[in-house]
Amino acid sequence: MSSRKAVTHYEKRRFANVLRNCVSVRSFLRWVLFVAAAFSISCSELEKPKGDALYADATPPRKQEFRWSNGKMPKSFDPALASAPPETDIARAVFDGLTDLDTKTLNETPALAEKWEATPDFKTWTFHLRKANWSNGDPITANDFVRSWKRLAEMGDKAPFGYLVDNIVGMRPKKGESPSLPDVLSSPPANHQLPVQPERIRPQPPAENQKLAENNSGPVKNSETEEAGKKRNPNEKVGVEAVSETELKVTLINPDKDFPKLVANPVFRPVFGDGKEFATGLTPDFVTSGPFHITSAGSDGIVLDRSDSYWNRQVVNLERVRMIPQENAEAALEAYKAGQLDAVTNAEFAPLALKLLSPFEDFRQTTHNALNFYEFNLERPPFNDHRVREALTIAIERERLTEGELKGSTTPATSFLPFDDKPDEQIEQDVDRAKDLLDRAGFPDGENFPTIRLLVNRNDTQQRVARSVAKMWKDNLNINTEIVVKDAADIETARAAGDYDLVRRGLVFPTTDSTASFLAIFPPEHVSARSAEHKENDASAPGLHLSDKDLAEIENSVHAAPVASAARETALTEDEALFELRAIPLYFPTSYSLVKPYVRGFQMNGLDAPSLRDVMIDSNWQPKTANGES
Repeated sequence: MSSRKAVTHYEKRRFANVLRNCVSVRSFLRWVLFVAAAFSISCSELEKPKGDALYADATPPRKQEFRWSNGKMPKSFDPALASAPPETDIARAVFDGLTDLDTKTLNETPALAEKWEATPDFKTWTFHLRKANWSNGDPITANDFVRSWKRLAEMGDKAPFGYLVDNIVGMRPKKGESPSLPDVLSSPPANHQLPVQPERIRPQPPAENQKLAENNSGPVKNSETEEAGKKRNPNEKVGVEAVSETELKVTLINPDKDFPKLVANPVFRPVFGDGKEFATGLTPDFVTSGPFHITSAGSDGIVLDRSDSYWNRQVVNLERVRMIPQENAEAALEAYKAGQLDAVTNAEFAPLALKLLSPFEDFRQTTHNALNFYEFNLERPPFNDHRVREALTIAIERERLTEGELKGSTTPATSFLPFDDKPDEQIEQDVDRAKDLLDRAGFPDGENFPTIRLLVNRNDTQQRVARSVAKMWKDNLNINTEIVVKDAADIETARAAGDYDLVRRGLVFPTTDSTASFLAIFPPEHVSARSAEHKENDASAPGLHLSDKDLAEIENSVHAAPVASAARETALTEDEALFELRAIPLYFPTSYSLVKPYVRGFQMNGLDAPSLRDVMIDSNWQPKTANGES
């Protein structure tokens, strides 16, 4: 049959099905008119006028004042508690760290540390501080970092991103304590946007019960963890040392070549004194070190003024920043269109709004530094077989998944980190190889393969994604899947008991430090999958039958780059992670924003970390004329 005839035949069948689903052609037309009318009414505010390049008229203000809606009111001004906008935006504005990030490249740049160096094994870092002062005139010293980082570790579960210090000697929680990892990606964010207090998932040894906040309702309180943090021995040696007032030495457990990127995160920015002033609520009366300081905080928003004490004050153009809270995306869009806002971020744009906003020049979208993935239960055969894990991984059609169920709001994940240096070989769909791998694992055409027990949270989008993936495994490998939908707490109970084959997880990476990100995906409590496979390659290992030829092929496969030794607890690079395939990366979410064209230097990026220090208002900006001139 020619392709033209095939298409014609397909179209005829499709049209017949449409007609059969309607009571009559007349009722079908009435239904179409009704939907069109409803669509027109609900989207009248978003409809793009012909010939208009911008969503809203843009008249630049005459003063260096930036009006920004980045969500609702913040919960705290404490940088140790900053896990998402607007808290992270404020922390970056009023506190300075050892390093900062270039907002375009996300590479580290000097801040309070003017230079640094590492030992050849990347386990010991020394930072040399520049001369800088707190807003009260006191000098900023290395001891301020030592005290603040110890405070962060002692906060335990109270600090959402406190686990970022775990790779520092003496900072990792003891057995019985648990780091907390944000998990906010239950649904592919139509706008990516992080909630103020993200849903959180705690990796722990299987014997310990884990708790998970559901529906992004706020941080889980774990009194045992908090008490454990409070009971740390103050004399215990930790890997943060003030060699002098201007020299800070940091000793790590695992090597980290990207450590200067990690310490740019707001949680590493020191506070003056013991930080008790943050416990009294949103009072602006505290000592700062950044390019701005808070002059007022109320129900109408936060006002930040340029700081006279900031060491690099000469590069700061803005005189004032107004952070104006909005209850929802509709209110933010209305204020932006009315000229009351210069930028909108961290708003829950609906999929339809995103589609209608996408043609406008002041609408921006960026791949976000986050990952949705399925985690294998390596204790359960046949998922302790590398060939099975690879077969299931490369049988998924990620492009069809992201363009179909996820409506183009995400990017296919062919590796684990969106901004890490990509390995030479990434995950590619290859059904033929997947079938061959399954055949050599003892399951030709899926025969005798156990039904996969896939755990997902009670979220419509994640259930649709799971059904789509299950259909791909059935169509491509003849494998059946049971999708088990549970509440968050029940999922954690099932994970602790090992009652699953795969479980859906989602992580937001607050840094581009690859070591920290992989420690979040593969917590150090787990044993290296590769070492486990080699160790279990004997007659007593049920469900795992790796011949010498199979092992050689794994070593030489596209994902078999150099990996961790048996002594290492977890994969710490893309190559190691892609070799072991202890999880299946699915997709990276996308973030969105609206920014007026006269705003310069407001650079959205994968961390949602714009630098207010770099922003300025171009009061001379003019819209383009019909011939394209300004």
